[in-house]
This record gives sequence, C-alpha cells and structure tokens, in this order.
Amino acid sequence: MTLDHPLLLALGLAASSASVPYPDGYRDWHHVSTTVIRPGHPFYAVLGGINHTYANALALVGYRSGAFPDGAVLVYDTLEARDADHALTEGQRRMLGVMVKDTVRYAATAGWGFENFEAGDRSRALVGDSAASACLACHSRAGTRDHVYTRLRG
Repeated sequence: MTLDHPLLLALGLAASSASVPYPDGYRDWHHVSTTVIRPGHPFYAVLGGINHTYANALALVGYRSGAFPDGAVLVYDTLEARDADHALTEGQRRMLGVMVKDTVRYAATAGWGFENFEAGDRSRALVGDSAASACLACHSRAGTRDHVYTRLRG
C-alpha cells in the first residue's frame, strides 16, 4: 500500500516521508483515554505530560473485540503538563505517536506500523526503520492486548 493509497486517504491519513502516515483529523476520532505521566515513570523523558489516546472507527472494533483489524489507527497525543494555580493544564505538544495496523505491510513488527512525530510536526518523524527496537520491544510486553496498552473507557 502506498502512502497515497485510497484506503489510507479514506482513513484520514495524509502522505508523509515517514513509513507511517500522519493522521490528519485525528482529534475528531473517538477519544479513548487520558493519562498523566509524571516524574518517576520509566518513560517520563519521552512521554511525560498529558497523553490523550484517539482511535479511528476500525480501532474501536479492535478495542471491543481484542483483535485490531487492518486499517485500525491509534494516536497517542503527548502534551506538556503545566501545573499552576492548583490546576494541571495542557502545554505545547511534545510528540504525536501513531500506530497503524496492516498485517502485510508491517509483518516484521507484529502487523503494526509505528511512528512518532516530534512536536506533532509531520516533517519530523523520529522512528523510521527503528520501529522494532524503538516501539515493538515495549509494545510486546505482557499487559498489552494485540500490542496496545490503552483500554477503551466504559
């Protein structure tokens, strides 16, 4: 599947130089959950702050069934957490993590394509060919369901 493939375009994904396309319009998708990662967490350096997870319609099928179908896309939107005046609020975007399920294209990484866009900038893809070591190693740990950590909020 090429980056301008009609399926990707229909899913709201735009072509980019990354192997995983940037997810245009993801904030209009279903909001799955919010997590605040604080100092002391093992991934604080990368994911510290307020993290919102969004899912497209096919990813919702995966959350409900436990098996994510091809075409499922998850977005992990990481923002700075600002703590002031007894309120925790969102700051600047730190990173936009994207997982795309395609069992053929991403067979080497358990059927998932992974990419992180620095500061949410589509031209600043960070993962590239390092998906197996940078992402899959962690997403293969116990506690994931089809390599996904988040759960659909009831």
